[in-house]
Parts: sequence; C-alpha cells; structure tokens
Amino acid sequence: MQDSKYLKDLQMRVQLGEKLQYLCFWGHSPKHAQLVDKSCFSQWFPSRFELDGIQYQSAEQYMMAQKAQLFADHDVFAQIIKCSDPKQVKALGRLVKNYDEAKWLQHRFDIVVQGNLAKFSQNTELKAFLLSTSTKVLVEASPVDKIWGVGLAAEDQQAENPLQWRGLNLLGFALIQVRAQLLSA
Repeated sequence: MQDSKYLKDLQMRVQLGEKLQYLCFWGHSPKHAQLVDKSCFSQWFPSRFELDGIQYQSAEQYMMAQKAQLFADHDVFAQIIKCSDPKQVKALGRLVKNYDEAKWLQHRFDIVVQGNLAKFSQNTELKAFLLSTSTKVLVEASPVDKIWGVGLAAEDQQAENPLQWRGLNLLGFALIQVRAQLLSA
C-alpha cells in the first residue's frame, strides 16, 4: 500500500469538517515507572513478545529482524536477535546487506503492524492502554522523524493538524490499525 494513503485519508476527513481528537506521543520512557502511559507506543518501549517462536524485547527489534530476514541477511538477523538495546538494534538494521528501498517501502508498514499486534495482544496492560485511546488519532510527535512520525514536536500546535504535518505518521497509523484489529478480535 502507498504510505501516503493513510495521511491523505485523514486529511480528507479533516477537510470535510470531521472533528477528531489526537493523542501525541514520543519517547519510550514512562513518566512513572509503575504506570503504563503513552510511551508504550514507542517502537523502543521495552515489551517482551513472541512471534514465530522467537522472543523479542521491543517492536524495534522485531522490525529490524524482519528487515534483515526480508533481505536474507542471516548474519545481521542473528545479531539483532541477540541484542536487546533498541538503539543498537536500529544501527544493526542499517547494516542489512542486499537492501532494496522499493522492497522495504512495500513491506515496512505491514511489518510494524504485525510486530505491534503481537506486542499489544501479548501484554495485557499495554493492550488495555491502547484500547483506552478509543477513536483518537495516534500521532508520533517526533520532530526528527518524517516517516514514522509527523516531523513536529507535541508542543507544536500543528501536531494536531494533519494538514500541517511534515511527516507521514506511519507509526501512528500502524497503531490505529492494531487497535482496530484488537477491537474486532
């Protein structure tokens, strides 16, 4: 699916006058260690889950492992699986051999949806928090990420206006899709 489709659909809803609520998130550290909050939406948030018999420590680890598998880089895949630090995992993902941008663009969104579906369905508290967002538009308010985020900080008033976003918000849209799948299960 074309990455910009989700954003264009949302922008059309806004242009037609639909009133929406937004929940901006960015960062993977909760404000209170014992409470689940919007930091759980981060790919880097520590959350164990299993897919295809493999234990993952974060959705970021899953995403980068799948990237390595997609391009048949078994060495980098093995390194990613052994690594629990999301920053290092991301760096390893950039080392994947035989990388093909067009192929990655075709698969990346579905990979992130699949990883987050496992993450939220296998962690009761995280699932409850995601479902509690109801119909809110989930916005990765990353000022530095224009693919997975909106390219704006949460404090920026434009972060709650999809017509002004500088990024695609793919992580936000992936989480919205996961929420819908969990609700329909």
